Amino acid sequence: MFKHSIFLRIYGGLVILVVLVALFGYLLVQIINYQRAQEYRESLTDGISYIISEGIARQPNQQQKLDWISDASDLLELPIYYVDSTKVSLTRTEKKRIDEQKAVVRYDASNTITYVILGVKEDPNHYVYIRVDNFNERQMKALPIFIMDYLVYFPGQEKEYLQKIQSRFSYPVSIESIQKLPLDSDQISRLRLDHSIVLYRDNASTRGTNVSIVSPMSNSHTQVLVLGPIPLFNWMPYQLAAGITLLSLFVLSLGVYGLLVPMQRKISQVNLALNGMKTGDLSLRLPVEGSDEMASLASSYNSMSDHIQRLIEAQRELMRAVSHELRTPVARIRFGMEMLAEDDDYDSRLQQVDMIDKDIEALNNLIDEIMTYAKLEQGTPSFDFEKVILLEVLEQVVTETEALKTQKEIVLQVPPENLVVDAEYRYLHRVVQNLVGNAVRYCNHKVVISGGINYQGEAYICVEDDGAGIPKEDRSRVFEAFSRLDDSRTRASGGYGLGLSIVSRIAYWFGGSIAVDESPTLGGARFIMTWPAKRFKKQKKNYLKGIIESSSEQ
Repeated sequence: MFKHSIFLRIYGGLVILVVLVALFGYLLVQIINYQRAQEYRESLTDGISYIISEGIARQPNQQQKLDWISDASDLLELPIYYVDSTKVSLTRTEKKRIDEQKAVVRYDASNTITYVILGVKEDPNHYVYIRVDNFNERQMKALPIFIMDYLVYFPGQEKEYLQKIQSRFSYPVSIESIQKLPLDSDQISRLRLDHSIVLYRDNASTRGTNVSIVSPMSNSHTQVLVLGPIPLFNWMPYQLAAGITLLSLFVLSLGVYGLLVPMQRKISQVNLALNGMKTGDLSLRLPVEGSDEMASLASSYNSMSDHIQRLIEAQRELMRAVSHELRTPVARIRFGMEMLAEDDDYDSRLQQVDMIDKDIEALNNLIDEIMTYAKLEQGTPSFDFEKVILLEVLEQVVTETEALKTQKEIVLQVPPENLVVDAEYRYLHRVVQNLVGNAVRYCNHKVVISGGINYQGEAYICVEDDGAGIPKEDRSRVFEAFSRLDDSRTRASGGYGLGLSIVSRIAYWFGGSIAVDESPTLGGARFIMTWPAKRFKKQKKNYLKGIIESSSEQ
């Protein structure tokens, strides 16, 4: 069902597309945030790493460097190691960062542990290796101590040297007056007790939540060292959310376009074909691709075009044939009227009137045949299917034929008396009548009529004669309108070439078929019409589709 419905395929494709785009967006966010998080960690550690590296470099000897590192480890409550550079493998990018006195940050996501590697100024043989299992307020409050330890070597020039190293930090580092900061009395009291404080602020702007570290200056009670505001890492900033959303919508629109392009192309083909049909060009046919609704539409259009083209051709042939058939009786009537006007003999005039009357009757019969054929050929006839006793129909036709005194032997092979088939009585009678009339016209002496239900469960009517038969190459042509194999147009040939065409159309509307071959017993022609003996509701609905499908079925 999914394969045959273009709309289900589009809806299913949209669902799959949305899932894929959502998965794509999620993976893209993870990849981008992985890089952002790495850059964020490095930006936070670059400045303080420079300060630590400078602090170690100021120590005059190896032992004092180790003591300084030990004090820093105790202060930060983090394990810090002074390791040989040959024991640490660095990438080219990491070596470049070490040379620029920046930190190398490695994050172990499985254990949520961060490793920070620092270079030591004027000591390329050693690295400082820091393992960060957890970073809390205690570590944050210790950071200003390293900066003040750096500034202690520049008394009175603290602000100037802070400005010099500001480029090393991704966040502001400044010395501010305690009165200018938005602090409450409790926070001011803690600062005067030489305690550092951590301030959290929720910013309604794009930066989101940030944190500031305020630490008292050892040589001043009115000024403090302020680190920050330091923005906390935002996993979904509005720029990233907007970018991912727009990119996802763009990818989704491309996918939707890809889903709709085939249908748009097929609709354009249908529209082009319909415009061609509107101008009278019925030669264009649509490619039937797949088995969905558009393929069904293309197939229906092709069948409709074939049928319309065939109807137009049949109408043209009908007009040509009708004009030819009408000329003969009309010419005889005109000739009879002229003879009637010139002939003074009473008996001769009566004879002419009788001939004119027969020609008028022939015209009426021809018009009836043409109307019946046109009704069956160009529209859906109104059939009233009912239970019909097949024997009654056959016997009625035999009786009517024998009443014509044809001097031909009519043999009825009687079917079971209780054999009932589903048919429209009037049209079934017309079929038997036309077949028997055609057989009587072309037989030598004998016509055999039979009917019943074959081994396939289909009802059938069979009419055979002992005439010359029909050559194989002409058997399909006998069902064409106004087709007579003797090519004569005289009253001696009988009929107008419409009888078998009418039978063919009735067989079609019955849901069956008509075929002709050689009679195995009589040697002449044998006509067999078959149709469903029992009609179901589905069959009754299906036969109404014949206008569109008739050309393809034939």
